[in-house]
Amino acid sequence: MLRADLLQLYGRLHRHGMMIGSSGNVSARAGAGMLITPTGCDIDSLAADHMVEMSLAGAAIGLRRPSSEWEMHAAIYREHPDAQVIVHTHSDHATALACLGRPLPAFHYNVLTFGGPDIRCAPYVTFGTPELAALASAAMAGRRGCLLANHGMIVHGRDVADALTSALLLEAMCKQYLLALAAGGPRLLNETEIAQAIARFGTYGKQPENLS
Repeated sequence: MLRADLLQLYGRLHRHGMMIGSSGNVSARAGAGMLITPTGCDIDSLAADHMVEMSLAGAAIGLRRPSSEWEMHAAIYREHPDAQVIVHTHSDHATALACLGRPLPAFHYNVLTFGGPDIRCAPYVTFGTPELAALASAAMAGRRGCLLANHGMIVHGRDVADALTSALLLEAMCKQYLLALAAGGPRLLNETEIAQAIARFGTYGKQPENLS
């Protein structure tokens, strides 16, 4: 079931224009390890049983090689216990902002849903390296996502649907922020406004039966 869910997630990301070719990868926590898309995968030929099962230390089961970014996924699972599913993409607007080396500030209250007053941008290092894994995991401290300088974005969620929503939302906000910058620069929320928005999120979108 988990393999099929990852295949569906990968396909939906492609249909939303979040991935081109074999760029980007997805994974899910599986017991003490994870399942991750294979390296160089093609959406037209990828199958559920192609997902690579591996430990968080890098030991893969089977003959298929995992995504070149497996270390980044593994580091996030090790250091962020709430991460259950991870999406990494090179989506247009998130990548454009990441190529400026800039974080996404609190220009909109939805930024706060990622865990804080900004979405950080991890410094650039070569893709697929332990150094990138460490920097990405650090940038996600207290957050559900980050940008990767000159590279793209990565988010995690509590399940497949949550991770997909987070990736789409981050891409949309990066687009909105870039549009605002082009129009002269957005007004950022101040500390009081941020605190008020966080308080509102305590009941936002919840029906009475979901309130504690």
